[in-house]
Amino acid sequence: MAVAIDTRTVTLKQAEQIAKKAFRIKRPLMLWGAPGIGKSDLVRMLGALLKRDVVDIRLPLWEPTDIKGMPFYNAKTGKMEWAPPAELPTDPKSTAIVFLDEVNGAAPSVQAAAYQLILDRKIGSYKLPDNVLLIAAGNRETDKGVTYRMPKPLANRFIHLEIKVDFTCWFDWAVENQIHPDVIGYLQFQKKDLYDFNPAADTKAFPTPRSWSFVSELMYDSDTENAEESDRSLEMDMVSGCVGEGVATKFQTHRNQKAHLPLPQDILDGKVKSGANIETSGQYALTTGMCYELKESCETAQKEKKMDEWHVKAGNFIQFMMDNFNTEMTIFGARMALKSYGLPFDHRKLSNFKEFFERFGKLIIEA
Repeated sequence: MAVAIDTRTVTLKQAEQIAKKAFRIKRPLMLWGAPGIGKSDLVRMLGALLKRDVVDIRLPLWEPTDIKGMPFYNAKTGKMEWAPPAELPTDPKSTAIVFLDEVNGAAPSVQAAAYQLILDRKIGSYKLPDNVLLIAAGNRETDKGVTYRMPKPLANRFIHLEIKVDFTCWFDWAVENQIHPDVIGYLQFQKKDLYDFNPAADTKAFPTPRSWSFVSELMYDSDTENAEESDRSLEMDMVSGCVGEGVATKFQTHRNQKAHLPLPQDILDGKVKSGANIETSGQYALTTGMCYELKESCETAQKEKKMDEWHVKAGNFIQFMMDNFNTEMTIFGARMALKSYGLPFDHRKLSNFKEFFERFGKLIIEA
């Protein structure tokens, strides 16, 4: 009897490390994964890290001639020649990343044209510059999207990686890209709602890292407006349209509860010292909010050289958690501030550091 073997998967962080190595040896990568998990974001992130321009080509929108180019008669040579597409880099010194997105969603004739470009790094009279890198991405056949089976010779050219959703990787990305605190706070409490894609389900909206970024944009837009109560149902409709009605209802409940919490800035300023009877969901939201405020005020304090004043806020943050949160939540908040947000605490400037370290230091280190 054959033994079933699960497909080996990697996180976005692992894929990033593998991609750097693959690029060093100039081997093209093929990223597989369900819709909305961040394949395109990974490529853009790689471009930023490696300081390379990304040429984003949505292959299903192209025709075979879009890749090979258009034929024209060269009167000087008396021959038919090919004019390569303007999107492909022609500068011999180019260090761009050519990203063939949704490669297996393209028609077989288009894949066939891309086949020569990927295999031989040239097509017709066009040749990819030596330092240009190739990376492709596509959805799996099991995702029920529009896909065509990739020809085996083409598939054999790639290093294949199947991407999985990992909350820690998403959280680091979310902090760096300033995803709305309400979204991060909710998903810290309900990690399972980060991604819930069932290709067999007849649902139009479902939670993915991509759709949560849409929700984040909606929340920031709502924050800038003096939204009236009548706008709340509209906001609910829009969130439902991003992540589905069930998850949207839970998220809005979390957001409504947050309205009854003390303001993070008031806690950091020492105006609020008590937060009794805050539910777990609210504690996650409040901790995330305080970390956001600390990060923003830290950037200002560093510019204005007022880090002593900032450490007073940091001390209030620590004290509030010690006085109002249980051990697990306090450790979570400290690790979030130190590891995820990279806040530069100086223990010599924190009056309550000794107490904090005696109570939680060993647990934080072990965690």
